[in-house]
Amino acid sequence: MATASESKGVQHNSGKEWENGDFLMAQQRLSKCASLMKLEPNMFEPLKHPKRSLSVVVPARMDDGSVKTFTGYRVHHDLSLGPGKGGLRYHPQVNLGEVSAMAMLMTWKCGLLNLPFGGAHGGIRLNAAELSQGELERITRRYTSEIMDMIGPAEDITGPDLNTNEQTMSWMMDTYSVNVGHTVPSIVTGKPRSIGGSLSLLEATGFGVALAIRNVVCHMPNPDDSPAIVVQGLGSVGMHVANTLSQEGFRITGVSVTSGGLHNAKGINMQLLSEYIKNNGSIIGFKEASSVSNEELLELPCDLLAPCAVANVLTKDNASKIKARFVVEGANAPTTPEADDILEANGVTVVPDILANSAGVTVGYFEWVQGLMRLFWTEAEVHKQLTELFNKTSERVYDTANRQKCSLRYAAMSIALERIMEARRLRGLFP
Repeated sequence: MATASESKGVQHNSGKEWENGDFLMAQQRLSKCASLMKLEPNMFEPLKHPKRSLSVVVPARMDDGSVKTFTGYRVHHDLSLGPGKGGLRYHPQVNLGEVSAMAMLMTWKCGLLNLPFGGAHGGIRLNAAELSQGELERITRRYTSEIMDMIGPAEDITGPDLNTNEQTMSWMMDTYSVNVGHTVPSIVTGKPRSIGGSLSLLEATGFGVALAIRNVVCHMPNPDDSPAIVVQGLGSVGMHVANTLSQEGFRITGVSVTSGGLHNAKGINMQLLSEYIKNNGSIIGFKEASSVSNEELLELPCDLLAPCAVANVLTKDNASKIKARFVVEGANAPTTPEADDILEANGVTVVPDILANSAGVTVGYFEWVQGLMRLFWTEAEVHKQLTELFNKTSERVYDTANRQKCSLRYAAMSIALERIMEARRLRGLFP
């Protein structure tokens, strides 16, 4: 296994470092797909583990003058198709297994969309809400300098993820550029437009989830004129999904945030709700809908359920209670493998995350290309390219599922695996 520099604190990970629930679930899905495809174990065995992983200690000076240390990670899963591509997340529970699982997920996304990237991901274990902007900047810059051996526009390109944003990407780009002595826009994606960011990247994932929902409606045997949608999580993705579909005539019958949810079977006026949240900072007290718990929201009757918040919200404990006809995964890994089996047995179709929320990495690819060329597209061009690629990929996934009589998840994964296995076969095994 290739490793990063010893001086940077490599984790060899032959033991239990990766073996948490997130990573074991990612391996479980790979093994099931490989079995369905009848792949030889020697062919897919290397894909069960990351190619390399780096663990770093990130010391940073706090605003009160003290110095605290944080743990950071960067993982490359597979680079057969090109340089690594993946997000950077900040969360108190970030660990190597979670980051490795996200890197594996990114491998499948890039393979499915036929993007010239491999899967990567990173994270720092911290609570961003407890840190000032100055502290976050110093932590981000030190982390970037610690992982310099692994990143670069031809090695590994970072994008925003949980609790990181365009400001985080700006700090990373500047730190990398200062270290190499010239500006390198394509070291990150998700930058502000003024310094080379692509138009629409911040809305790209939500835009793609809305596209996925429209495609689902087209495949419904008896589509409703105004399908009922429940959106779990009104973050940057979920809010964009809910607002976009509401404007197009869909009924948004349920929404939620961390503190709870809202339900109105006739449809929630998203414009009024958005204004209410802007003025009150919360959905609490909104009179146009009834309050429900986050658990109740997932079990509401609807045509489509879009979990757009965090992982592992649909499990073996609640999957049998899901009343939606379709689940469209806006978040990464919101459905566990056990829940997948229950939903499939109950006739609920799941549109997998590697398809439904793949617009983010796709527009990240557009931004990377634009940065390399120093030639930028209009917003209309970005939307056009994204829509064409996403719709083409969706149709191939649906066709593969029908032909192979399998779920959309394993249809999507089989397409991705075919491309990755072909690349690995042609490149060979060194030495």
